[in-house]
Amino acid sequence: MTARAQVLMAPQRRTASHLGGYKFLSMGRTHAGCVRTLNEDAFLDRADIGLWAVADGMGGHECGEIASARVVEALSRVNSVGSAYAFRHGVCSALQSANDALLAQAAERMSGPIGATVVALLVYQGHYACVWAGDSRAYICRNREVRRVSRDHSVVQALVDSGALQQDSARSHKQANVITRAVGAHASLNLESVHGRIQAGDRFLLCSDGLTAVMGDAEIGELMMRSPLQSAVDTLIARALSRGAPDNVTVVVVTTEPATHQMPGDF
Repeated sequence: MTARAQVLMAPQRRTASHLGGYKFLSMGRTHAGCVRTLNEDAFLDRADIGLWAVADGMGGHECGEIASARVVEALSRVNSVGSAYAFRHGVCSALQSANDALLAQAAERMSGPIGATVVALLVYQGHYACVWAGDSRAYICRNREVRRVSRDHSVVQALVDSGALQQDSARSHKQANVITRAVGAHASLNLESVHGRIQAGDRFLLCSDGLTAVMGDAEIGELMMRSPLQSAVDTLIARALSRGAPDNVTVVVVTTEPATHQMPGDF
């Protein structure tokens, strides 16, 4: 296991004017898992501006570790400026730049695709937005009820959506790891996004498919509500490892603390 696979970030709490008076406590951890020696996941925790992300290098392709690092590096340069729209535009532009760089690198190496899935969470003045490509996921727990915010860009999810496959059978399907969108896959990056209002007490989870491959949504929701925050992060990782964790596992948990005031703003 590499040192990078053992990174454990201390909880970070930040309040800034554009966060609408909310306080966000966040923590992330990534682990290589029980089978792989290389960790191709990466995560971003920028509680100071309200931006978090998980990137998962595409398994089976060259340079997955480079791809996820490139995605996180691009997002680390985003600034929260002006408006919610400008913030989300900056995130999407950064991901498109990472996409272009990965395509150029693959062409230079004359290799196969160098890509990564990504899921990002943005918060701005009482609202959140989730932007993603691939099967890294975002969840929200509100009033102790868990809901998946993102929808997988995968062959299996398309089968579920069409009614050809039951959701209960999705994790064990032979094409469960085949994705249809990723950073670095095509010249035009096709991102999906959703947005909504934040409530005090909301808890968000971003994760790679190393977690969702071995755990269902209900179990994930139960564990992500553990307190303190470090217990939620550690328990999610530990439960995945107890199931054999055949892939890298990454989680980022973000908790919304009660607001002192709220300001208007919408993605």
